[in-house]
Amino acid sequence: MSERKVLNKYYPPDFDPSKIPKLKLPKDRQYVVRLMAPFNMRCKTCGEYIYKGKKFNARKETVQNEVYLGLPIFRFYIKCTRCLAEITFKTDPENTDYTMEHGATRNFQAEKLLEEEEKRVQKEREDEELNNPMKVLENRTKDSKLEMEVLENLQELKDLNQRQAHVDFEAMLRQHRLSEEERRRQEQEEDEQETAALLEEARKRRLLEDSDSEDEAAPAPLQPALRPNPTAILDEAASSIFMRSLKYIEHLLVPGTVCGTTEPAVGKTGAHGRAGERVITASRGHCGHCERGHAACM
Repeated sequence: MSERKVLNKYYPPDFDPSKIPKLKLPKDRQYVVRLMAPFNMRCKTCGEYIYKGKKFNARKETVQNEVYLGLPIFRFYIKCTRCLAEITFKTDPENTDYTMEHGATRNFQAEKLLEEEEKRVQKEREDEELNNPMKVLENRTKDSKLEMEVLENLQELKDLNQRQAHVDFEAMLRQHRLSEEERRRQEQEEDEQETAALLEEARKRRLLEDSDSEDEAAPAPLQPALRPNPTAILDEAASSIFMRSLKYIEHLLVPGTVCGTTEPAVGKTGAHGRAGERVITASRGHCGHCERGHAACM
C-alpha cells in the first residue's frame, strides 16, 4: 500500500512542463477569506454598531489601477450582522491603516487623531528648522530645559526610593501588630471590669430587696408537728367517767340538787312524792326536774 502523504512524486522521462496548459483567471476575481473588523464602524442602513475584532467571512479582491509604491491595494466586502447590508473598506498602505469606502461610517478614534496631530506638529517643526537657524537654536534650548527638568524629577524619585529603602517594613509591621494586641488586651480588661461592676451592683440591689421584703412580712416560725399520744383517748374517757361519777355521788348525797345544780326540783307529784322532792319518772334516765335524759341522773 502506498503512502498517504507523498513528498516525492514520480515524473516520467518524457515530462514537458511547457505542454501544461496555463489557467487564465481574471485579474479582478474574488477570494473568500476570514478576517476581523479593523476598526469600529456603524451601519448606515440599520445603525448597528460593529466593533473592532468582530470576525467575518469576507470577499477579497484587488483594486484595479490603484497601487502605492508598487504595493497592491485590496478591497474587502462584508455584511452587516443585523440587516445583511454590504459594507466595503480598503487597505491604506500609506498610513498603515484601512479606509472606509461604502455602507458604514467609521467611529471616532481619539488615539488615531492624537497620532496624526503629533505627526503634523513634528512635520511643521522640521519645516521651520529647515529655513530658520534661529528657530533651531530656540528649539534646542527648549529641549535642553525640558531634559533638565526630567532629570531633576528623576533624581527626586531616586532619593525618595533610597529613603524608603532604609525603612524596615518588617519592624513596622511587628510594631503595628504589638500595638494592636495591646489595644485588644486593654479593651478586654475594660470589658471584664465593667462586667464585674455590673454584677456587683446587681447583687447589692438584690440583697437590699430581699432585706426589705423580710422586714415587711416575717414568716411565722414553723411549729413542730405534735405526735398524737395513743393513750390520750383512754385518759380522756377515764376522766369523763370520773367526773360523771362524782356528779352522781353528789346528786345522791346532797338533796335538792338536780343535774349538778342546787335548783329545787319542780315537777309533778306522784303517789309517793311530795313537792320539792326529787321525782323519778317511769322512763329510765329521765329526771323529774328537767324531764330529759342526763348522764348524771342515771
